[in-house]
Amino acid sequence: MTIVLEGRGITQDYQVREGFLGGWKAVRAVKGVDFQLERGKTLAIVGESGSGKSTLARIIALIDPQSGGTLKIEGQAIDISRQRITPALRSKVQMVFQNPYGSLNPRQKVGDVLMEPLLLNTPLSGDERRARAEAMLTKVGLAPEHFNRYPHMFSGGQRQRIAIARALMLNPALLVLDEPVSALDLSVQAQVLNLLGDLQEEFQLTYVFISHDLSVVRHIADEVMVLSKGEAVEQGSREALFADPKHPYTRQLFAATPVVSVDAIRERVARRQAARVLHP
Repeated sequence: MTIVLEGRGITQDYQVREGFLGGWKAVRAVKGVDFQLERGKTLAIVGESGSGKSTLARIIALIDPQSGGTLKIEGQAIDISRQRITPALRSKVQMVFQNPYGSLNPRQKVGDVLMEPLLLNTPLSGDERRARAEAMLTKVGLAPEHFNRYPHMFSGGQRQRIAIARALMLNPALLVLDEPVSALDLSVQAQVLNLLGDLQEEFQLTYVFISHDLSVVRHIADEVMVLSKGEAVEQGSREALFADPKHPYTRQLFAATPVVSVDAIRERVARRQAARVLHP
């Protein structure tokens, strides 16, 4: 068992002003969260807006430093407030953001978008960078001829495939996905989720998957962490958590998630028909 990601007592504090003329006070957005993730597995972090899940994602992705606690990636303790992010460290963790329309530079051709991480972090030649970029386009279901096109020439689902390809260019040990399918149509969501599953199996990728959509989490996660107001109120395997959620907040999230199975739809139709018979 290889542990790729580990967090112990992770906290994040922000300074906010109390009123227009008031002083500053510290607000704790993440409150002593612990987690551990094996290679090739997916940890889903779920919760409503403001629960702290995206804040935690940015810490794991080495975008923001944690205020407290210990973060380890492949056994290396990391605190970016005290150490420089080297190319080797940057290559270990990559992030895919929610909005496929805003995460790509509209002035850059797709090929340049994919080659940029290699240009900044590796000594590869231009020909080697191009060959790797064209190969990655194929891996995510696009084609080498898309290399010279601009982002506006692609659909939302295709743009998210490009964003995933860019994140994989440095062969990261960990991929942080912050609501990567929430801006896509349902049919496209399924395609992107299947792509992520195929890539994980092929490359033994490790995912941290941020979502508020429990139906998506049920499809992709191995482990689930439920955040509420910055605190991890429940953690466990996907099977255990979906079969028997323990915390009231988790049960509340489940109750608020629409059920779209055929059996559930049939039950609703039968109830409505019975109600019409009793109250014509």
